[in-house]
Amino acid sequence: MISTEELKDRAIGYGASFYGVADVTPAASDIERQGGATVAAYPRAVSIGVRLPGAVVDGIGDQADRAAVMSYRRHGYDVINVRLDAIVSRLASDLQECGSRAFPVAASQTIDAENHLGLFSHKLAAHLAGLGWIGKSCLLVTPEAGPRVRWATVLTDAPLSPTGVAMNERCGSCGEGVDVCPARAFSGKSFCEYEPRSERFEAHRCKDYQVELKERTGFDLCGLCLYICPHGRKR
Repeated sequence: MISTEELKDRAIGYGASFYGVADVTPAASDIERQGGATVAAYPRAVSIGVRLPGAVVDGIGDQADRAAVMSYRRHGYDVINVRLDAIVSRLASDLQECGSRAFPVAASQTIDAENHLGLFSHKLAAHLAGLGWIGKSCLLVTPEAGPRVRWATVLTDAPLSPTGVAMNERCGSCGEGVDVCPARAFSGKSFCEYEPRSERFEAHRCKDYQVELKERTGFDLCGLCLYICPHGRKR
């Protein structure tokens, strides 16, 4: 059987910037509602994060800069997603070889495009693993890199020890991530585990803006809420 620390060493060796383990059983009903019984059957989640290149994220502050937006698409999504998927695939194989069941969840695996929902919430896993808090812009904010991190997850029944507890919000009175949104998709309310995401984020507004943005520029990526967060920019 592999330990939490041994698995962490492997994850870092494979290229992860962030690693955490969460007990996700308290959220089983929400997980099943989003992704179905298959993903809800696992009691633990191994959260893996890769830090985004700061210079690339800084470039999207100017949405009219086509080269910057193209770079963000390439190095903020395409390349990072491949790296993350390779890491969680290898970790899932490691866990399986040790006799545990493991289900790798891809970094970008949308099952409901209209509502911006994936098979499983990577942000939930990272939050419960103690890696960061859910900000007012619904992003997972880390103390080390702000929200400038992409995530993937391995769901497993391996008896791994949790690495931390859910982190309290540290946004304070800051509302920059909310105010910068061109779609006005965020309510500005703080995260509450008992409230649906729709209380804080109107997904259809974000979706409509992405459609408009693609018609206007050829790209459907915004990312301004990620760019503007002071916890990322100050690093």
